[in-house]
Amino acid sequence: MEVLRDFLLMFWEVCGCIVPSAMRWVVKPKQKDVSGAICLVTGAAGNVGRRFALEFARKGVLALVLWDEDREGMEETVRLVKGLGVRAYPYTCDMSQKNEVYATARRVQREVGDVAILVNNGSIVPGERFFQCEDDVIERRMRRNCHAHFWMVKCFLPRMMEKKKGHVVTVSSHLGLVAAPYQEDFCASQFAAVGLHESLSHALKSKNIDGVKTTLICRYLPTHTSADIPSIRPELEAYFSSASQERDIRKAVGGILSEQDMVCTPRILYFAALLKHVVPWEVQLLCYKFLEGEKRTK
Repeated sequence: MEVLRDFLLMFWEVCGCIVPSAMRWVVKPKQKDVSGAICLVTGAAGNVGRRFALEFARKGVLALVLWDEDREGMEETVRLVKGLGVRAYPYTCDMSQKNEVYATARRVQREVGDVAILVNNGSIVPGERFFQCEDDVIERRMRRNCHAHFWMVKCFLPRMMEKKKGHVVTVSSHLGLVAAPYQEDFCASQFAAVGLHESLSHALKSKNIDGVKTTLICRYLPTHTSADIPSIRPELEAYFSSASQERDIRKAVGGILSEQDMVCTPRILYFAALLKHVVPWEVQLLCYKFLEGEKRTK
């Protein structure tokens, strides 16, 4: 009887979670105020990291801490952020090097203050097929795309938990939800980042640390970074790839500030992630062949 009681209680609580979540698709939720927050964005020299930094600047954060190993690219981001009237603190850091991450985090804590919003962004995208990729490239990709998330969380989350306030954002791609052929190492790094994020979210909930929020961002990542890697057929590309990266980032930041657990751009990725757990493996393979325009063999 105790099991039945607990099951009914869980079912009631599940309904209580589903209804507010469904309402988010109808009623736009209110965004939280970040006017006094210090926001840290990694990969800030790249297009995605820069757009995240600029969007948070437009939302009125107190200061932006920018990390990247590309000094010149980061200087441009700093210039744009300061042009919006927000303080910017650039730090040159190779995110694939653990000791460098820890040392830079200590500097940020000492020179800027407590980070309230941590945006783990930036990754080394696939450039060649798995068996043609050098081992040191694979190792660096795993450290940058996956291990760096672990190190950043260990550096900044404990202070958020002490204050019972903060936000951890994991920026991944659709390849952290559904795998694609010939990109084994990149998919592994993306799945690992998503797994870390989900486990971390569960841990915070189990400890009743409701003031520390988490948001997973999954963006569609075009796979035609190399002619050696198959990409989605051109006539379907428009349904997955947004015409405006800036608009995607605006939606992502809006989701973060409204404390969504997960934001997928475009929305069709929600369906793709769900379908993966429903249809047989053979059906998934047929879908891959269709999306890539692969010709069937008789």
